[in-house]
Amino acid sequence: MSIGLPPPLMQALVSAAPEQQRQLLTAMTPQDLLRFDADFECWAHDGQRPPPGEGWRVWLMLAGRGFGKTRAGAEWIHGLASRRRGLRIALVGANIAEARSIMVEGVSGILSVAGRNNRRVKWEPSLAKVSWSSGSEAQLFSGDNGDGLRGPEHDFAWCDELAKWRDGEAAWMNLQMGLRRGTRPRALVTTTPSTTALLKRIRDDAWTVPTGGRTKDNVTLDERFFEIMAATYGGTRLGRQELDGELIEEPHGALWTPQLIEASRTLPPGHPSALRRTVVGVDPPAGTGANCDACGIVVCASGNDGMLYVLADESVQGLSPEGWANRVASAAARWGTRIVVAEANNGGAMVKSVIEAADAALKVRLVHASAGKSARAEPVALKFEKGTAKLAGHFPELEAELAGLIAGGGYEGPVRGSHRNTISMGSRSPDRADAMVWALTDLMQTRSGVPRVARL
Repeated sequence: MSIGLPPPLMQALVSAAPEQQRQLLTAMTPQDLLRFDADFECWAHDGQRPPPGEGWRVWLMLAGRGFGKTRAGAEWIHGLASRRRGLRIALVGANIAEARSIMVEGVSGILSVAGRNNRRVKWEPSLAKVSWSSGSEAQLFSGDNGDGLRGPEHDFAWCDELAKWRDGEAAWMNLQMGLRRGTRPRALVTTTPSTTALLKRIRDDAWTVPTGGRTKDNVTLDERFFEIMAATYGGTRLGRQELDGELIEEPHGALWTPQLIEASRTLPPGHPSALRRTVVGVDPPAGTGANCDACGIVVCASGNDGMLYVLADESVQGLSPEGWANRVASAAARWGTRIVVAEANNGGAMVKSVIEAADAALKVRLVHASAGKSARAEPVALKFEKGTAKLAGHFPELEAELAGLIAGGGYEGPVRGSHRNTISMGSRSPDRADAMVWALTDLMQTRSGVPRVARL
């Protein structure tokens, strides 16, 4: 029996524009809100509803954060298990802990959905099993353990955050092999997009029907939350993925794609007075000689227009500490600055002393690489995506390294070979990119000329 709102009010809500829906919801009493929330089938939007027709095996819900993926998954499973007898269902989370805390016990999980509908289900945490009075059962599994899905047969499956499954290929294959019980076995995948081969393959399968939507499609979400997220991430690749639910296909998951690099190119500021603060970023080499890493030396500045600029790449290779320190001093003098930010991991005290020996007037701040290269670079890449950081010229070697920094970790860009003019692909340090990241991070963390990078 429906416990929802009176039909006229429900019809008014369903047919209203999103802004009007929010106004109506704001005016509701707490009791009305609870009744409205329980009537999911009436107010759910198309991206949360199962695909029509018979010709699909996988329902893929790609959507932004806060869209309502978990609620839709829990409602689908609860509805099937309540209406049909003796079903066997697989609930596969990124790991067992998340399957329990999100899919079953979460605020939008199966227990919550059953309670909203005045239905009781039996939850046995020790057995990782949910049971309905119809005799249907759902068993929890982990995307971290593909072999755990080897053997069991299921009528239906709900797979949450598949893009996070660490053993995704094996888990998905074993789930599909066991999804053969009943007359029409099917699976629902609810996930925020991430560029993985498995997710793209599932999306492109002939038996998959994709649905989804954006974070802002959820009219019950706090509007202030969306405003803050949109202001912070709107217009960036991260925003397109996490807020708009877009599966972005860019090579290797690069933080700086060729398109982003070209879009970031601009003319250098016309006059030194246009620059508020200039910094030389330095990524010192671990050794000396032609076969060692380069010394990354990149000059960046903040402009009076609020923009960040990459002004010059003056990196060198094969020089002694005194040699590359003199190049740092020359770059600082040429660009009219005394501020040097240098990574301290490769002999901090030596780095500081050798640069100051080259020019005693330089103010050297040492910074420590406590996070991975990509983790340090991601906030900087975000500035480029938002259009507030620019490349003031062409820097081919720096740009090649930027294109090799991979979201989530790793480097797949060029490195110097044993000969100074030999470029190859490898895993050694992107020295120029690191130097740029150090300089721009310092500028990003500075307010009113007061440095925020801690001394070591």
